[in-house]
Amino acid sequence: MNQSKFIEYLTTEKNYSKHTVTAYKKDLEDFRLFCDLEYDLKSIDSVSYSIIRSWIVLLVDSGMNNRSINRKMSSLKAYFKFLMLIGSQQSTPFAKHKALKITQKIAMPFSADEMHRLLSEIPFEDDYEGIRDKLIIELLYATGIRRDELINLKIKNVQFSPDTIKVLGKRNKERIIPLIPKVSMLVKEYLTERDQLETIRDGSYLFLLKSGYKIYDSLVYRVINHYFSIVTSKEKKSPHILRHTFATHLLNQGADLNAVKELLGHASLSSTQVYTHNSITALKKVHSAAHPRSKK
Repeated sequence: MNQSKFIEYLTTEKNYSKHTVTAYKKDLEDFRLFCDLEYDLKSIDSVSYSIIRSWIVLLVDSGMNNRSINRKMSSLKAYFKFLMLIGSQQSTPFAKHKALKITQKIAMPFSADEMHRLLSEIPFEDDYEGIRDKLIIELLYATGIRRDELINLKIKNVQFSPDTIKVLGKRNKERIIPLIPKVSMLVKEYLTERDQLETIRDGSYLFLLKSGYKIYDSLVYRVINHYFSIVTSKEKKSPHILRHTFATHLLNQGADLNAVKELLGHASLSSTQVYTHNSITALKKVHSAAHPRSKK
């Protein structure tokens, strides 16, 4: 079956993450179910664009936002492109498709003051979980790594001479990120506490639960949300906001955009440029203070 071959292709050839492959699979299944119920079609391989357009209308009417709809269309578009690749079809129904317009939402980063208050003034518990939770926040802020990259960080990829971490990013691309001395010291402190755990079951991973198993997505989110709720009233408090904060604060301090791109593991510079909007405000202040013509 072509859908099964497509999923295998995404996994083995494209090296997509398990989460991404699951999303593609669900999008295809949702569309197949729509075709079955509305048009009595058991296969989606030979559908016309008019059927796809009908699904788009249904999704819009259901209240789904344009960004989510575009993602579903991207999944379908990739599937039909795959059918052409394997010679199953000569054309794609997406030839004249245009993505729905979306409003770019800008996530507000945490301020330098909020970061200072959290990491310097808020007391963390002086036990394994307290030290671990502080390191999670420090590492996300100091390196800009993604939540999945943090969860899957291996002990063998943490080096102290020089102080670096090796991260396995999207599509299995590796990058090396330097650690600032303060974070490196906290890693050593954490490892000492980690060695005292009664049972270590997922020992190759850096971050573990108290039970010895590897940490998971929702735990990282809860840690970020809990501690940042103490120092900020911002609505969005998540690991991604810390990644956004890392990039924004570097750019505010004059870091080169290409260097930030490499640290974040972005494939293109356009992905990094979304983080520059806040640095523009800082640049305006510098410009206003330094330019001779700004003086009255």
